[in-house]
Amino acid sequence: MNRRIITIDGPAASGKGTIAKQVAAHFGLPFLDTGKLYRAVGRYALERNLALDQADEVAELVRFARSIDPKTLSDPKLATDEVGNMASKVSVIAEIRTALLGFQRDFAHLPEGAVLDGRDTGTVICPEAPYKFFITADVKIRADRRTNELQAYGKSASYARVLRDLEERDTRDSTREVAPLIPAPDAIVVDTTKLDIDAAIALVLSHIR
Repeated sequence: MNRRIITIDGPAASGKGTIAKQVAAHFGLPFLDTGKLYRAVGRYALERNLALDQADEVAELVRFARSIDPKTLSDPKLATDEVGNMASKVSVIAEIRTALLGFQRDFAHLPEGAVLDGRDTGTVICPEAPYKFFITADVKIRADRRTNELQAYGKSASYARVLRDLEERDTRDSTREVAPLIPAPDAIVVDTTKLDIDAAIALVLSHIR
């Protein structure tokens, strides 16, 4: 077993992405935001107006998922809320999750190890990982953070709408039949509701050390 695999899961706006990037930088490990894979599939569905309840159109999405170019994952267009919401919808489709499984496992088992950020990296992608974290926070706090983040980028953002979107995504992610958003049994749960990002990063690093 690779002793340098670190998985960091959690809901949107919990701080997991920032924490995962900093942990990867601290240890000099490759980093993968697995959510971007689903965002790439979601954007493909939006661009082609594919219906998720049509078998032939889902099959097209599965084919795309099997051939994703890693270079496209850095496209800033993947960061939009519209793409994020669609990513949450395509992620409940078992065939798409299966199509992306190999990419994620191959990345995790790079010789030097890796840090993976997502929603099922500790439960499905790398259940054998020696270091697993589940980052969470009160949904109202997460909505406030996301609203401030969007406004800081000059985007129009309504707290009420952001809160509603997060609640819908949480429900969709945690109740899906395949790879639901839950902590791995042996994951360390870090609640960032009352922690700033530096304190949260320090706490995760202290557990790894």
